Amino acid sequence: MSNKIPRRMFLKSGCATVAGFSLYSCTANQNADSSQLKESNKFLEWKNRQPEMAYRRLGRTGYMVSEIVMGGGPISPTNYKHVEMAIDMGLNYLDTASAYGKTLSEKGYFYVIKGSSKREKVFLNTKVSIFDINRNNLYKKIFESLSESEQKKIERSVQELIERRRITDTIYLGISYKARLKQIRDAYLSNIMEKKYGKQIDRRKEYYDIIIKSVEESLKRLGTDYLDLMMCPHGTSSPEELEIDEIFEAFYKLKKDGKVRFLGTSAHSDPAGILLAAINSGKYDMAMVAYNIINGEYLEAVLSEAYRRNVGVIAMKVARSVFSGNSKVPVPKNRTEKLNHVIPGDMKIPMKAYLWALQNQNISCVISNMENVTQVSENLSLAGKKIKLIPLEKEI
Repeated sequence: MSNKIPRRMFLKSGCATVAGFSLYSCTANQNADSSQLKESNKFLEWKNRQPEMAYRRLGRTGYMVSEIVMGGGPISPTNYKHVEMAIDMGLNYLDTASAYGKTLSEKGYFYVIKGSSKREKVFLNTKVSIFDINRNNLYKKIFESLSESEQKKIERSVQELIERRRITDTIYLGISYKARLKQIRDAYLSNIMEKKYGKQIDRRKEYYDIIIKSVEESLKRLGTDYLDLMMCPHGTSSPEELEIDEIFEAFYKLKKDGKVRFLGTSAHSDPAGILLAAINSGKYDMAMVAYNIINGEYLEAVLSEAYRRNVGVIAMKVARSVFSGNSKVPVPKNRTEKLNHVIPGDMKIPMKAYLWALQNQNISCVISNMENVTQVSENLSLAGKKIKLIPLEKEI
């Protein structure tokens, strides 16, 4: 099902309704946040700074990250040499997750950062992939034990909340619409279930302990004793997931122990709502969200708010919206036509997509799942490029 809301209407109402927050909360404290932003510029942290690369500040972390950063999806112990080339060109941020390649990505980065001098050239992030999967499975099991009438009641509550927040537009959720919608429904089911059946879950064991264990295992695979960033949840699908106290308790413990420096989250589904929730929480230092030329209008207002509130934003799924790559899901022709109109010329479609996103100064960088030296050379050549985007006279 798709709620076909005109994008400009969605944009105007987004701060008020998409994540259940008031319009006031989307605009408050701008003066205080502006002074905080200026103050944070005094404490910038540079790594691997090179003249050929352009860098931007990742929110209040103070990290000056390369405009293009390395995605961990294709990385493995047999495919990592191109990462070393990227670092030689000035790239300084590596992203990974325990779920990528079933831990192979983290094991691949082990060879990239092996040795203290190499580790100190990059900011390193990994994600607690198991957290939301485990939580949803726990509540799904409880749900399946309930009577049919109780199940239907819960399902109605889930559907009503999703519809009220107006987050099921096909363009907003992107090319993997069915997968995104399932993620949203799974998360909302857990949220509704938690209100009534939460006491059946051992939160210490299933929330707090699982985060600690996940990070400690990731550190061993990566061969390092600390992370510059931990993302939890990995793939947030509802604002409520960013309010789970055990996430912060685990993070503060890990930070105290010197194992994690800053906290972030990522979101493929409902990226505007999740980003706004991360901003308003006051506890998330950054977020990595799906942002591209197709869903861009939905996020512009919240991206501006993130910049004002000093929350760093990494744009992901930037090229996937217009380029199928190895995916079996085809990209509609009108999407590439739109990009080719906005950025004419013979440049490759993924490169145009990254270049489009980088024209927005409210994001810190774009993430690219670069698989080889050719992609590294092409994508990193975009850093620092400023172009004039050609506006559309009408929607393609």
